Amino acid sequence: MKRHAFIILFFFSGILSFAQPVIKFEKPVQRLGFVHQGDTLIFQYVFTNTGDQPLVISDAKVECSCTSVKLPDQPVLPNKQGVLIATFVTTHAIDRQDRTITVISNASDSSVELRFRCVVLKAKNKT
Repeated sequence: MKRHAFIILFFFSGILSFAQPVIKFEKPVQRLGFVHQGDTLIFQYVFTNTGDQPLVISDAKVECSCTSVKLPDQPVLPNKQGVLIATFVTTHAIDRQDRTITVISNASDSSVELRFRCVVLKAKNKT
């Protein structure tokens, strides 16, 4: 009897160890089009926790100080959506831009790479 209890406990502990959050982004690549130098772009990445445990995003790493990311304040429950809000300041950018945001979380794929692309034109003449 003890042997059967051990096997059942081992089986269920194995199942529980696979329970975890899974992050799925709707659009991991954003194409922002043509913008002008000096513009501030604010856009979002919508995601769903398709796993079976709460998802916690702990960090978002960016390539330069021209980009910032606002993370969700609370864990995202299973089968619920969350949003990352990105801000790109084009003051010192010009021409084609292809930027990366690396999202760190407790999901099964703990590091996810997001991208955004745009073309920064010269600033508009002020009259």
